[in-house]
Amino acid sequence: MSFYQHHVFFCTNQREGGKPCCNDFMAQTIRDYVKGKIKELGISGEGRVRVNQAGCLGRCEEGPVLVVYPEGIWYRYENKDDIDEVIEQHLQGGNVVKRLQINK
Repeated sequence: MSFYQHHVFFCTNQREGGKPCCNDFMAQTIRDYVKGKIKELGISGEGRVRVNQAGCLGRCEEGPVLVVYPEGIWYRYENKDDIDEVIEQHLQGGNVVKRLQINK
C-alpha cells in the first residue's frame, strides 16, 4: 500500500532557450492552487493526497502536465476548471478524467 492514496506531481520546469515548458503556462501557480484546495477540502496528508512540484517530466510538448501516483495517470490541463475536475473526479471520486488524460 502506498503512503498516500494519491501523490500528485506537477511539472513546474522552466526550460532555457525558448523551448516549450510547463511553467510557460503558470504551472507553479496551478500547483500552489491545488495544494491549497486539497487542504481546504480536508483531503491532504498521510493516507490521503500529497501535491509536489517536479522538475521536467519529459512531456513538455503535451504540457502543462501532471501525473497522479500510484496509478500513473497523466493529465494535461488548460485552466483551473480542468484542475477542479481532476480534484473532484479523480482525487476525491477515484475516477479518471478521460478527456484530460494523456497516454503514458
